[in-house]
Amino acid sequence: MKLGTKAFILITALQVCVGVPTRAQESEVRQLFEWSTFGKLPSTSVRCAGVSEGALVLVGDSTYVIETESLRVQAVEGRFGATHSMSASWGDEILCIGEEVVALRWQDGALRRRLLPPLPTVGSGAVVENSLYLVSTSDDFWALDLAADEPTWERLAGWPGPPRQRVTVVALGGHFYVFGGLGAGPGGVLQLLTDVYRYRPDAGWERLEDMPAMTMVELEAVAMGTSHVLVFGSEGDCGGSRQVLAYHTITDTWVQMGTAPPGGAVIPLDAGVVTLGDTSLHRGTLVGTTGNFGLVNYLVLGAYFLVLVGMGFYFLSRERSDLDYFLARQRIPWWAAGVSIFGTQLSAITFMAIPATAFATDWVYSLGQVTIVLLAPVIIYVYLPFFRRLDVTTAYEYLELRFSVAVRLFGSAAFVLFQLGRMGIVIFLPAIALSAATGMSMWAAVLLMGLLSTLYTTLGGIEAVVWSDVLQVVVLMGGAVLSLGLIVSSVEGGAMGLLSTAAAHGKFHAVNLTWDMATASVWVVVVGWTLSNLVPYTADQTVVQRYLTTKDEAAAARSIWTNAALTIPATVIFFGLGTALFVFYHEHAAALEPSLPVDAIFPLFIVQQLPVGVAGLLVAGIFAAAMSSLDSSLNSVSTTLVTDWYRRFVPETTEAQRLSVARRLTFCLGLVVTGTGLLLASFDINSLWDVFLELLGLLGGTLAGLFALGILTRRAHAAGALAGVVASVAALYLIKTLTAVHFFLYAGIGIMTCVVVGYLTSLVLPHDRVSLEGLTLFTVNSSRAD
Repeated sequence: MKLGTKAFILITALQVCVGVPTRAQESEVRQLFEWSTFGKLPSTSVRCAGVSEGALVLVGDSTYVIETESLRVQAVEGRFGATHSMSASWGDEILCIGEEVVALRWQDGALRRRLLPPLPTVGSGAVVENSLYLVSTSDDFWALDLAADEPTWERLAGWPGPPRQRVTVVALGGHFYVFGGLGAGPGGVLQLLTDVYRYRPDAGWERLEDMPAMTMVELEAVAMGTSHVLVFGSEGDCGGSRQVLAYHTITDTWVQMGTAPPGGAVIPLDAGVVTLGDTSLHRGTLVGTTGNFGLVNYLVLGAYFLVLVGMGFYFLSRERSDLDYFLARQRIPWWAAGVSIFGTQLSAITFMAIPATAFATDWVYSLGQVTIVLLAPVIIYVYLPFFRRLDVTTAYEYLELRFSVAVRLFGSAAFVLFQLGRMGIVIFLPAIALSAATGMSMWAAVLLMGLLSTLYTTLGGIEAVVWSDVLQVVVLMGGAVLSLGLIVSSVEGGAMGLLSTAAAHGKFHAVNLTWDMATASVWVVVVGWTLSNLVPYTADQTVVQRYLTTKDEAAAARSIWTNAALTIPATVIFFGLGTALFVFYHEHAAALEPSLPVDAIFPLFIVQQLPVGVAGLLVAGIFAAAMSSLDSSLNSVSTTLVTDWYRRFVPETTEAQRLSVARRLTFCLGLVVTGTGLLLASFDINSLWDVFLELLGLLGGTLAGLFALGILTRRAHAAGALAGVVASVAALYLIKTLTAVHFFLYAGIGIMTCVVVGYLTSLVLPHDRVSLEGLTLFTVNSSRAD
């Protein structure tokens, strides 16, 4: 059998060498890597390789460790497993898999070794999250929980492919992929298999697009980025370079991506790979197709920024008091306030993430986007009267009137802390995508968004914020519509072809009919998102402040309906854009960039495919989306700090003094947020920042619960409200850490816990009776006695 296998491989390799035509060869081939010699080894025969603690570890007859920065080759004494035939990675450990399974870690200048349970059968394995999965030469399928105290192999349901040898596997994005191999054909003759399968732990096996046959000899596969698998196909004995195929897991497409030096193992390293030749290490650095943004595009972007700064200077002369600066003396038209609410909620993260979500999955989340239409009447008739009739500047003034100053200060502080953390992310995440897609420095992107937003917001106050939001919504919505139109005109078959291709791949799927609370079922999406929307529309100063800038309650109600009306077409446009991007890149898979995250798919399309000048305008739209959220947060945090803290505890101040404090606060906050964005761009502190935001995020539903408790009940009091806060935060933390409940339900759980516990505690604890005239839904039409 071994001799027959070698002969078959040689014959197939000769076919590849003489140029058997294939689908991938019929079109222009892109060279994905630029190759250079990385280093040399005294000997070869590497059977296990990987990266641990930043060092390249090669295990065979001898063991070597190469520090990737200094390129110093260090021989390591000891036997680490000469019988291994494959390797996998788990965190900083390299799993060498053969007759035994050994976990290796390079730590403190030494290679440390620990044994794991031996393989239950011969096969190929890869690690998905905390499990090592193994497919055997038959149809057996096994899993080993690496995180268990005493790991043991568990036999799973068999995989659907026929028995085979030399199967290639790889893990990516929480899924396990199986590629090709050698199997028995008619008459028992060995043949190359090109079938591909994916295993999803929550959904089982599915068959994917077959591999092109040209790469089916001596395969090596590595995951690259968030959605690419690179397959290196050996040319056998013909002495030529290896073919490189890229499989895109989202569009289910294969495309040839140039060649690689001949050799064996392929190891992902930094922005590329390392391959092992006879005794040479070759480093492949990704060659991108992005980065040439061009002078004309920069001029368009610069002109847009000048308009925004001009707005700040225009409104500077109109801001004579803190009420001008915070509420524009209630002279904002209702339609502009509504557009500003819409722009505030649509950050650059959303502007890129919604198309990316539809590109990668389907329309399941679209139902949640339009739940604001269901919620608008509740906001208008239940919540809005309290914000308008009590003559407040911040939402949290209501909490003092209804409960106590302590509850007000808690609400205000929670809002400020969350916004400070959120603003850093709002400018950092778009900067990543803009930098990767355009070649612009990440620092430059952060500085542009942070400093320009700070400048025009400091100068023009809420009026500059609202009117810049209006401009930015026009730019970002116009850009999205333009991009959608250009894609429709460029794909095969136009609009009908786009719809047909998308439907064939299930891209319009919108409803999951299940009662499972851990998935995005239809009831989880609708109920969860409806309750989640209560947080920004009832407890977030950035939105509530827009209600207070119009001339009266009726105008504020129309602004809420304007925002709701804009949400419906925007949802269709952005989800449609993501679906269109899927169809476009399904047809042009070679244009995809393996190094970019999925969220960068829209910026990638803009820079790659749009005409000069138009691309600049669309990138301006991404900046616009980020800045429309950033300017709103800056002004609202300044409003909250001046009103809930400075004016509350230093009441003997003039309007001019409060205006001066507000401007200085806005400017300083802008610098802090910009600095935070630069820190995130410069140091690997993202995980700590995520933890910080997650903890603060537990307060969102709690805040909305406080407002619901105050408005919807008459018996609740301050002590009960604070008890509700503690219970809500604790309940959300436990549910998040101990259960699989979908995050869409977090806000609703936080709201309900705060209301129920706050109300029941208020029934038990004694309190002094106070007037509730005009402060609850039952007394809203009463005249409140001062």
